[in-house]
Amino acid sequence: MAQRRLTDFFAHRRPGPRATLSRTKPTWGTPSSAKNVPHVRVPSSGGRRKRARLPDDPACNEPTRDEPAPPARRKLKLTADVVPGPGSAEAPSSPEHSSVSKKTKKVALSADQLPRLAPQEDEVPSKITFSEIKSCLKRARELGARVQELKASAQRNDAGEPGALEADGHSSRPSEEKAPAYQRFHALAQPGPPGLVLPYKYQVLAEMFRSMDTIVGMLYNRLETVTFAKVKKGVQDMMRKRFEERNVGQIKTVYPASYRFRQERNVPTFKDDVKRSDYQLTIEPLLDQEDGSTATQLTASHLLQRRQVFSQNLVERVREHHRVFLASLSPPMVVPEDQLTRWHPRFNVDEVPDIEPAELPQPPTTEKLATAQDVLARARSLMSPRMEKALSDLALRTAEPSSPLSTSPALPATPPPTPPAPLKGVSQDLLERIRAKEMQKQLAQMTRRPEQEPRLQRLERLPELARVLRSIFVSERKPALTMEVACARMVSSYHVAMSPGEMEKHVQLLYELLPDWLSLHHIRTDTYVKLDKAADLAGVTERLARLTRAEEVL
Repeated sequence: MAQRRLTDFFAHRRPGPRATLSRTKPTWGTPSSAKNVPHVRVPSSGGRRKRARLPDDPACNEPTRDEPAPPARRKLKLTADVVPGPGSAEAPSSPEHSSVSKKTKKVALSADQLPRLAPQEDEVPSKITFSEIKSCLKRARELGARVQELKASAQRNDAGEPGALEADGHSSRPSEEKAPAYQRFHALAQPGPPGLVLPYKYQVLAEMFRSMDTIVGMLYNRLETVTFAKVKKGVQDMMRKRFEERNVGQIKTVYPASYRFRQERNVPTFKDDVKRSDYQLTIEPLLDQEDGSTATQLTASHLLQRRQVFSQNLVERVREHHRVFLASLSPPMVVPEDQLTRWHPRFNVDEVPDIEPAELPQPPTTEKLATAQDVLARARSLMSPRMEKALSDLALRTAEPSSPLSTSPALPATPPPTPPAPLKGVSQDLLERIRAKEMQKQLAQMTRRPEQEPRLQRLERLPELARVLRSIFVSERKPALTMEVACARMVSSYHVAMSPGEMEKHVQLLYELLPDWLSLHHIRTDTYVKLDKAADLAGVTERLARLTRAEEVL
């Protein structure tokens, strides 16, 4: 049996360009086949005999040194030109080649189907665009109908039909003009103990006054003419909010003695859009002249004092609305102004109406005849008195028939408030007593000082703490306990996290209210707590609840 050659192995593993598509098994030399194949003897110097290579031998396809060696691994080209068809002569017959040809056919088919799928993909944007156009048209029709409804409602309001009123007497605003939640509930989100909180819009106005006072003080101290254009730019840069003449009018309404406003000309400007001959609104701060001096400046103390006066005026305006609200309650309430520490619980602070802006000086209007009406008004002065009287009589006769229609009918008186349906059948005296008690409780809550809040919170905890303390004495089986031990047991038994020092304040208050049930004994450096375990616990808790109610009313 002939020995395999190394060249045959490489020729089988690394075929040449011709063997890329069709591979054939090499014919190995056997003793039987060696007889038919002629061999050429080549003489060699070493005495060795070398077998001649035939042209058909696969080993002859090895690349020479001059030719470049083929790459180690060739990539299969999945194109329609390279892959032979099933009926072509170059189609391989081996299983490996058949599997490869199947894969290439699938890829070729998918490549052929790509042009067919392209139009379908192009049709998708057209469908989406059509649906979007339909939705836009539908939305436009809805908006058009909405605009028609708003126009009709505006015409009805102009004709004199009364709008729907809310329960508190204010006109209902459309949902588009509804203020955001951080403005409508600004008073409820204030940190710290409750007090006389200002509405959000009033606080913004106070901040505008502070910024305006700062800008005006800087310009006034430099002996520069203060104009509204300069103040507007400075305030908007400080607050990042719009500052208009309406806000200046609100400031004048709240604090009339703060500034003097005038319309002046020939004020030096450095802008192209403002001429020197134009009228400008000038602002001058009003200061208290001290010791007859005329050259006073707007110092930091003046700014602080003016800010405090402005805040007090804002609070006073809210007080007026609060007094009106208290008077509108079913049992009207009257609270002394010096004792008021917080607003009524049902008084919505952020719903206080805006401040009406005061009128600012306007530039004088020069008379110009721009319309025919102006011309007729000017020609009226050229008429004789007799003709003018005849025209006035004619105007009066034409206005008489429409005068009765112009008068609005008197509004009917509001009916007395009727009790709600769930309260029908309840005694009116009982309702009056309940309302009086509730009014007394709310009055005490509005006039309560901030330092009374911690005491009331301790009073509310005392009934439960009394039960906890008695259970501790029963479980310890001792007539007396030290203050440290009793407070530590109570802290571990109470459901609210509390420090031993805070618990000791509760025990001291319990001793102050019920000295016959709880007693404290100071012996040397320790304080002992002694409890009357024979007393009725229900009676003790009832006494504590009664004392708590009495404290809340006061």
